[in-house]
Amino acid sequence: MASKMSEEPKGRKRRRSFTKEYKAQVVVLCGQEGRTPHSVARELGLTPTAVRAWVQQAKVDGGGGGTGTLTTQEREELSQLRREVRTLRQERDILRKATAFFAKEGTS
Repeated sequence: MASKMSEEPKGRKRRRSFTKEYKAQVVVLCGQEGRTPHSVARELGLTPTAVRAWVQQAKVDGGGGGTGTLTTQEREELSQLRREVRTLRQERDILRKATAFFAKEGTS
């Protein structure tokens, strides 16, 4: 029997992604009286760690974060800037190599 190349290793779950709206609804549920992130996570089939992280990030986004914590918007901007820096460095390296190549050719 042929195996598929895209199969996940045994015992490893595929990473799920959730919309911002879904995360916000889960955070609201956690804020209800008598509800804890752990109980909400168990009820919805989520990991308690993920739910606690969403609650904490919602606090930061609401202005309740300490010094050094980034809001979701700041995290997205940081990711975008890092991608841009990576691209610019690659372009710079290509130009350096091209300059060195053509400088060598001109002297031969």
